[in-house]
Amino acid sequence: MKITKVDIEKFSAPLSEPFRVAFGEITDSDNWIIKVHTDEGITGYGSASPFPFVTGETMDSCYEVLKLFAGVFVGQDPLDIAGAHRLMDSIIYGNGSAKCAFDLALYDTIGKYQNLPVWKVLGATDPVVVNDITIGISTPEDMEDHARRYVFEKGFRILKVKVGINLDDDIDALTRIRKTVGPDVRIRIDGNQGYDVETALKALEAFEKVGVDAAEQCLPWWDFDGAAEMMQRNKTSVKLMLDESIHNYHDAERAVKANAADYLNIKLMKCGGLYPGAQIADVAEKAGIGCMVGCMQENKISITAGVSLVAAKKSIVEADCDSFMFYVGDDDGLKGGFDRDGGVFTLLDKPGFGVEL
Repeated sequence: MKITKVDIEKFSAPLSEPFRVAFGEITDSDNWIIKVHTDEGITGYGSASPFPFVTGETMDSCYEVLKLFAGVFVGQDPLDIAGAHRLMDSIIYGNGSAKCAFDLALYDTIGKYQNLPVWKVLGATDPVVVNDITIGISTPEDMEDHARRYVFEKGFRILKVKVGINLDDDIDALTRIRKTVGPDVRIRIDGNQGYDVETALKALEAFEKVGVDAAEQCLPWWDFDGAAEMMQRNKTSVKLMLDESIHNYHDAERAVKANAADYLNIKLMKCGGLYPGAQIADVAEKAGIGCMVGCMQENKISITAGVSLVAAKKSIVEADCDSFMFYVGDDDGLKGGFDRDGGVFTLLDKPGFGVEL
């Protein structure tokens, strides 16, 4: 089988409200969707969600790289995932979301070719994944209200709370949230690089008191030494996770060697798709640490891929694949991929990702 043509289309969906994190505010969401056509009539779908703060890509720069890849992929074997990544890496460094789009389109093609869902192609046997939902930074009162609605109206049992701008407000918001949702709902926080070491350590003591499970990326992405210091000095029960620091398996190996984290956050748009995402998970499994699969402002194609990876890898014990729910109407409009009951996602037993465009 050979690739005969690649189509690139813009996908836009309005957010229901602005989403604020420590390093900026997200007010809209644009993705690229690619369609990889083959000479056997199979078409694979992939998507790219460029995010300048994390991947260094804009929609415009991502489009140029997608066009570049589209030209060189014609005539290639869509079943050769490893070869596809060698090809992309030989052309350009980084650009994880552009590489992710092609990685996903090839996995979708493989699943359709084998008449298997991608989660089975990856080796999973159980299609059920428990997912969290994220609360952006706002006033403590507004964050409390979001938590109430997510738990009691939408049925989520795990909350991820954004922090990192003002520690007093962070503590106030988390205290309110815990009081509102009760003791049985799990809570983790994401600092998005907003703290320094001393502030983060102070925060962990306060967060432990309100029952926070884990703290994600408290420090700047480059500060592996600081992350290792936090691991040494953290006397609380709150586990430490790295996100923006982990773009590929080299970063994962560096974090492991430095003992810089209890968990690693794999994002397909950072690392370039399922193939390198699985490599990061394997590094973590060998080291005996856990992983989470997170997301950017993504649509259901890549969200389904992320959930599939969670289902397939032993070391991936947490899921933060919720971005498709922040659009107007609580959905991105794409059908298929999985069924959802509150925070419980059940991947469909359909070829490829099972997403309909």
